[in-house]
Amino acid sequence: MTENADVVVIGGGYAGVMAANRLTQRDDVTVTLINPRPAFVERIRLHQLVGGSHDAVLEYRKVLAAGVDLVVDTVTRIDAVQRGVTLASGGTVGYDYLIYAVGSGSADPSVPGAAEFAYPLGGLEEAQRLRPVVDAAPATAAVTVVGAGPTGIETAAELAEEGRDVTLLCGGALGPYLHPRGRRSVAKRLAKLGVTVVEGPDSKVTEVTRDSVRLSGGREVPSKVTIWTAGFGVPDLAARSGLTTDALGRLLTDETLTSVDDTRIVAAGDSAAPSDLPYRMSCQAAVQLGPQAAQTVLSRLAGEQPAPVDVGFVSQCVSLGRRGGIFQFASRNDTANRYYVAGWPGAKVKEVICKSIPWQMAYEARKPGARTWWTKDAKRQQLLDAKRGETPAVTEPAA
Repeated sequence: MTENADVVVIGGGYAGVMAANRLTQRDDVTVTLINPRPAFVERIRLHQLVGGSHDAVLEYRKVLAAGVDLVVDTVTRIDAVQRGVTLASGGTVGYDYLIYAVGSGSADPSVPGAAEFAYPLGGLEEAQRLRPVVDAAPATAAVTVVGAGPTGIETAAELAEEGRDVTLLCGGALGPYLHPRGRRSVAKRLAKLGVTVVEGPDSKVTEVTRDSVRLSGGREVPSKVTIWTAGFGVPDLAARSGLTTDALGRLLTDETLTSVDDTRIVAAGDSAAPSDLPYRMSCQAAVQLGPQAAQTVLSRLAGEQPAPVDVGFVSQCVSLGRRGGIFQFASRNDTANRYYVAGWPGAKVKEVICKSIPWQMAYEARKPGARTWWTKDAKRQQLLDAKRGETPAVTEPAA
């Protein structure tokens, strides 16, 4: 390797920070983290920002290694041939290796009226824009949350706990990831909070207007404030830069998280699609993918073969207001099982986990490379074999 290697990390979210911190274990690696904001965003707390119980940001000095150079700017293009990135400010930054960790955000809604009259909730600025809108609405005003994944459920519960009149439009099942037992527990808690849950095939949104939401079953739901949490997308930076992506726009990589186009580019987090079999977009996956992306770079610098990605899951946590929540246990291959912790204990577990994530990042900053005890999924190889047509995939049943 050269006397010193320059590694640029694009994106300062969970995966990007973990990757940047891991890279600092070598003194001969210069690490530059490029992020559009000067503070770290706790995306798993955005619903709390909307509800007024948390600002959802941390100073980078609390989670980022001192040896990482933070550049507050936006990358507009990656030049893989010249090994450099162009910044929105007009400057350029060269690299020997690049880690692509741009994360995810709200997907552009295709439903008529959604872009004009609904408030997305996929990022910090969107949550900050929504908060005063909620504050300005009368206490009795109808609030409609579209989308019944974790973000939608958490936002609905948070606002209902404030005494808001909230309707949750599922567009299908409530909490589709959850085991039926866990789903029933969530429904019970939402009912106790006064949330009107509309689920099933007739709950798909077909149009959003200034004062209502229209559903596929013909129903029209009055809505003073409509919050859109149905679906997430990724930035199109990779595609615009001529790199190969999957159908959603995630950077397509091999099992070492290396771009299929360039061994100098490695991906991590929500914007990575290893073997076109991406992991669920989540903080849980991001904090594992970040260090592994960094390890791929470090292995190549050392002249070693990078190890394949190895990510496992243990749960999905959903807060249901400040006094309730659910910790849904899952198999390592990210399949929910029948076990869960709900109610006040579920809320405490969720809060402990939320607080543990910054601790994990700070620990990696202090002791890069020391933490290796993540859960592993032994079944991913079966999915890879099935994709290649070698053997049928075997997954664990939900029950």
